[in-house]
Amino acid sequence: FFKGLASSGAWACFDEFNRINVEVLSVVAQQIITIQKASKAGLTRFTFEGSDIALDKANAVFITMNPGYAGRTELPDNLK
Repeated sequence: FFKGLASSGAWACFDEFNRINVEVLSVVAQQIITIQKASKAGLTRFTFEGSDIALDKANAVFITMNPGYAGRTELPDNLK
């Protein structure tokens, strides 16, 4: 999913992101951070999950959360 997002310049919105299990949240956050770092560094290609892929800087990830509601997961440190 994120390889396609980063290389195509697509946008994605994750609604109520903190309803995902904390283990999954942490992995997804790390993947998003990898893409953000490559973009901030001005790279046109980067290594993502062991694959060399193109980076289209038009890509974007938007996240919505509703903290404090029952059933919501506390955010891991790498998302704060």
